[in-house]
Amino acid sequence: MSQPSEHIPSDTMVSSSFTLRRYTPADEAEAIELWRRTWQLAYPQINFDDRVDWWRQRWRDELVPATTITVAEADGRMLGFVTVDPRTFDIDQTVVAPEAWGLGVAAALIAEAKRISPAGLDLHVNKDNVRAIRFYEKQGFVISGEALNWRSGAPVHKMSWRPLTSASRRSAPKQPP
Repeated sequence: MSQPSEHIPSDTMVSSSFTLRRYTPADEAEAIELWRRTWQLAYPQINFDDRVDWWRQRWRDELVPATTITVAEADGRMLGFVTVDPRTFDIDQTVVAPEAWGLGVAAALIAEAKRISPAGLDLHVNKDNVRAIRFYEKQGFVISGEALNWRSGAPVHKMSWRPLTSASRRSAPKQPP
């Protein structure tokens, strides 16, 4: 469920160069274009221009009504977004503009996703997306299953994050000093 525009408390701001806030309907065109642009870069052999109408419909009908969407922005420009359904733990999309890679935007979006869904998160990532897999592992996600993308048929990893409990902290192997 999208929430009204409100700035997320300042303790979730990772850098003074960008802020996080809730998605608003006015963000739709910019979010869809950012999705198209980043996926086109990741998979240049696929024409994502041909998929924009399908994506816009899916965005409106499936993601906006069912998920909490957090936007990262700087100087009035969208740098990324994450969609989280805390009822199912699902992250459907984590999208960050290539020019913002390495600036902490993705890490801030995932930290916010963990705040929105503190009991856990699950996502699917294409097996050939090594950059994303490494990123999610650094954020505490582990590969928890294998599947095929139901839309494309591409092989994917299911990756999951669960918070550490005090019991799991006690049983965790000790790190060398």
